[in-house]
Amino acid sequence: MGRGQRAVEEMVVDKDFWRGRRVLLTGHTGFKGSWLSLWLQQLGAHLVGYALPPPTTPNLFSSVDIADGMRSITGDVRDLARLRSAFDEHKPEIVIHMAAQSLVRRSYAEPVETYATNVMGTVNVLENCRHCDSVKAVINVTSDKCYENQGWQRGYSENDPMGGYDPYSSSKGCAELVTAAYRRSYFAGDSGGLIGLASARAGNVIGGGDWAEDRLIPDMMRAAIAGCTVRLRNPNAIRPWQHVLEPLSGYLMLIERLYRDGPLYAEGWNFGPAEDDAKPVEWIVREMASLWTEINWEMDDASHPHEAHYLKLDCSKARARLRWTPRLPLAEALSWTVQWYKAYVGNADMRRLTEEQIEIYSGLMQT
Repeated sequence: MGRGQRAVEEMVVDKDFWRGRRVLLTGHTGFKGSWLSLWLQQLGAHLVGYALPPPTTPNLFSSVDIADGMRSITGDVRDLARLRSAFDEHKPEIVIHMAAQSLVRRSYAEPVETYATNVMGTVNVLENCRHCDSVKAVINVTSDKCYENQGWQRGYSENDPMGGYDPYSSSKGCAELVTAAYRRSYFAGDSGGLIGLASARAGNVIGGGDWAEDRLIPDMMRAAIAGCTVRLRNPNAIRPWQHVLEPLSGYLMLIERLYRDGPLYAEGWNFGPAEDDAKPVEWIVREMASLWTEINWEMDDASHPHEAHYLKLDCSKARARLRWTPRLPLAEALSWTVQWYKAYVGNADMRRLTEEQIEIYSGLMQT
């Protein structure tokens, strides 16, 4: 049995694979990037991060001292030359592209920045990958909002068309098209190249340490800490909620396959929660309020920019071919999230708590 076949049959992240592996992660100062950085440190990777400073104060990157276990470079993915210097100096084997302008409402106010970062930033990363001989596997993390939203009740599959109503969603659809073009033209695919390039699409992620504006969980946590009332914009909107570690585990498993058998996995991949965990915003708020009684909320009847009402993913491909499956039910994911913020308010050792949640989740992957 070959290494690739053995890896597919195992439903875990292979620590032996990651130990000593040279990884370049863009966007490591963001919410998802910080969680992934800490996980890669635990796995023993030689990790280099490239990103702008953390986007909020407070932020997970600083709260958990992420920089202590990696090389952290301050840089903008729109800067092709500076990005190239990071590639030239560190010669990564694996590139994970997560740097992005990731907020829908901000994209309405700043469309030029959104497209420049999410589209040309992706071009710059992939352009550097194709000129870096050390690179073997690349994953571009986009969004479930890359799909042309038809309001379907079924989940969107990897073969559905790209689109996007707002600048953010559209920019992610564009980033997917860029990824497909580079794969066909330069990487493993029709070109017969040696680099495995895939894209990963995930839904709304939750977890401790997210302080972004105009996101439900951070808004609720800020309100609870400050003793304020949170206002719900779209209480009936249904989203595929999942703990941040769920899609991150899928990314890691996918990268292992790309590295070993690039052309077989160089595609787009969905990583979403179990179907029962696609819930309305109001359900999430009520569940969170039951876990933290300081949460108060009310409806916001003001006019707001368009956001999709219903969106979920079909993740059957990842389940069948990667043997990836969600491990943390939504109710438990919400409990972990509240536990993190309560510990933060109590001045706990946040790095240790965050590491413990990763360790527990890693154990769940083996069950």
